[in-house]
Amino acid sequence: MSHRACVRIAIVAGVLFAAACVPDTTAGINTAQALVELGDALNAVREEQSILQTQVDSLREVVARQDTVLRQVANVAGVPVPPR
Repeated sequence: MSHRACVRIAIVAGVLFAAACVPDTTAGINTAQALVELGDALNAVREEQSILQTQVDSLREVVARQDTVLRQVANVAGVPVPPR
């Protein structure tokens, strides 16, 4: 074998070895994309939870007002109201 052939084989072997050592970037990109999507979904859930909590607080306030009004009407009418 000539010297040039040995050098070419060494270069090809080196390139193949280097290519085998490079990590799979597609898997890394897919993982990063999945993490970004997971973060976005988590933020959406947090926003939805905040909206729902605001609605629950508002409903509790309405129920408390209605309870107070019913107790006042029952008191004026002389109807006994059981304690809460």
